[in-house]
Amino acid sequence: MSDLQLNWTEHELLATAPVAEPLIAGGRLCHGGFDADGTYVTPRTLGRNPAVSAWQQNQREIFGTEIVSVPLDTWPETYPNVAQSKYLLTEGVCEPVITNLTRIGTVEGFGAVIRYEDTRNLQRFFADPIEGTALGHLGPLFEAHARDEAGHEEVAGHKDMWFAARDIAFESPAVEDQMAVMLQRIGIPATAPTAKEIAANKLAMRVHDDLDPTFESMIRRMLSILFIEISAFHTFAWAEAVLSDENLVAGSGEAARLVSYIRADETPHVEYLKTVLTEIRDRTLITESGGRRPGKEVVETLWKNSLSESLGARRTAYLKTAVDELQISLMGNPRRDSILEGFHELGTFRPDASGEFAPIGTY
Repeated sequence: MSDLQLNWTEHELLATAPVAEPLIAGGRLCHGGFDADGTYVTPRTLGRNPAVSAWQQNQREIFGTEIVSVPLDTWPETYPNVAQSKYLLTEGVCEPVITNLTRIGTVEGFGAVIRYEDTRNLQRFFADPIEGTALGHLGPLFEAHARDEAGHEEVAGHKDMWFAARDIAFESPAVEDQMAVMLQRIGIPATAPTAKEIAANKLAMRVHDDLDPTFESMIRRMLSILFIEISAFHTFAWAEAVLSDENLVAGSGEAARLVSYIRADETPHVEYLKTVLTEIRDRTLITESGGRRPGKEVVETLWKNSLSESLGARRTAYLKTAVDELQISLMGNPRRDSILEGFHELGTFRPDASGEFAPIGTY
């Protein structure tokens, strides 16, 4: 077996490489920074990146399997697409793009909740040892992820970096707080649920009735976040293309560069989540009754369900919301109908009379 460092301290997994220049965006100190050559340095990867690489190699050597893979082309392009977004901006309709950037930042802030997953004594769920694995280091990995997304102490993270990109490109527009909107959309009540309600919800959503519901819930959350992280690379490409057009937005490309830094930060998230899910897949799980169950069976079922939700109900709800927001932004515009038609013509699909989406040319 290779001479790999498989055990890491929390301090090592949260450490950032030294930077020669800090990253300042919108007047705020952000995480990361730049090395002496001006290259962006992703935060908290000094130990995290080599640790994940070591765990992946160790997994291959022990189990003879490859790390799970999720191709980006599994997900369709961002909606509205680049051409549609630029068209709206040329027509002076900025609100849909501004709202989308605000929503993305809000979603990033939600990423911090992953730190509240219970990672204590995960070994009790496995018949195989998990020492020296990503599974065995989930606490600090979740904490690093949370700090990347929502920031830490006085240092801003992705949430505020997206807001800064929006404010740079559109010169600090007046915006609606998207927090309540997003909470409602994903089914989170305005008041925090009790511990009893949380436990009941996990039990109700459990797919495998012989697994600990909290453990299964954690797997589902990791899958959901992984799919969001991977599909977000379409979002990065959209944002960088739109925000780099100096004829349409302010900031001389600074907003697009800021998005590129966020994009670089997401790769470590994808890699550690893929690693953990692979480690679960290749091991034997212990059921609540003390029985044994193949991790492959559990992960593949939850994977299929989560992917179906990502590409199905969740995307449909997003598409309908995007069209509703566009129509609201055009209220009172004397060219409303022609702008809507021009917008839809630049897409690959559009809503029909009933509000359902179908490919262009099927009407």
